[in-house]
Amino acid sequence: MSAADRIFIDMCKDILENGTSTEGEKVRPHWEDGTPAYTIKKFGVVNRYDLSKEFPILTLRRTALKSATDEMLWIWQKKSNNVHDLHSHIWDAWADEDGSIGKAYGYQMGVKHQYKEGMMDQIDRVIYDLKNNPFSRRIMTNLYVHQDLHEMNLYPCAYSMTFNVTQKKGEEKLTLNAVLNQRSQDVLTANNWNVVQYAVLVHMLAQVCDMLLGELMHVIADAHIYDRHVPIIRELITRPVHEAPDFWLNPEIHDFYEFTRNDVRVDNYVTEPQIENIPVAI
Repeated sequence: MSAADRIFIDMCKDILENGTSTEGEKVRPHWEDGTPAYTIKKFGVVNRYDLSKEFPILTLRRTALKSATDEMLWIWQKKSNNVHDLHSHIWDAWADEDGSIGKAYGYQMGVKHQYKEGMMDQIDRVIYDLKNNPFSRRIMTNLYVHQDLHEMNLYPCAYSMTFNVTQKKGEEKLTLNAVLNQRSQDVLTANNWNVVQYAVLVHMLAQVCDMLLGELMHVIADAHIYDRHVPIIRELITRPVHEAPDFWLNPEIHDFYEFTRNDVRVDNYVTEPQIENIPVAI
C-alpha cells in the first residue's frame, strides 16, 4: 500500500466516523439541480507526505498527473486567470464569457510587489529566497487577498504555500519542505489532485534550486465529504491498493519557467478503475 492511499483511507474513515454534518444549515454550494450540497466535515486535518520516499499519488483510482500539473503551472508559472490557458475544463463553471475567473489564483501570482531587492511577484520572490536566503522563515505565498475577494469568481481554496529549508546530518545539499494551507477541500474530487500538484511543485523547485526533497505538509481547515459523495467514498476506500509508482521529472530543466505538463510522468502506475460522472457541487 502506498503512503498516499493509507493517509487518504484513514482521513476518509475519520471524517465519516467522527465528522459533523451541515445538513439543514445555510450553505453556499449546491448541486446542478439546485439542491443544497451538504457535507460531513472535519476541522483541522493535517497530512504529511515524505517526498523523499515516494510520490503521493493514489492507486485507489487514477489521478490525472498531467492535468493536475497543468493547472498548477497555470497558476504558478503562467500566472493566468483565464481558462483558455488551460488544457482541461475544470474551471469553466467559474469563468465569465471571456474565460476569466476574476482576480483569483494566477492573477494574484502575477502581481509584482516592491521589495528591498526590487520589484518581484510572489513566485520569483520564492525562487530568489530559496537560492539566496534559504534559511529564511519568510518564504511563502498568499492568494487570499481580501481587497480583491469581491472580484474573484471563486475564493481560493488552496491559498498559501510556506517553504522551509533544512539540512540533514551528513548531507551537503539542503532539503526543501513545504506547507500547503487550504481553507476548504472537497475530499473526493480534489484531495489527491491538490496533493499531487503541490508535490510536483516541490519537486520542480527542489530541482531548480539544487535541493533534496523533504516533506509536504497539507493543512486543511475544513475537509469535507459531500452528501452525494458518501456512498462513492465508502466504496472507494474498500478497494485494493497498490505500491506507489515511480515519479519522473525531466532532469534537463533547471529554469522553473521552462517546465511543461509533459515534463512529468509516473511509471509503473497500477490503479483501480476510475470513477465516472462524479457529481460536483458548485
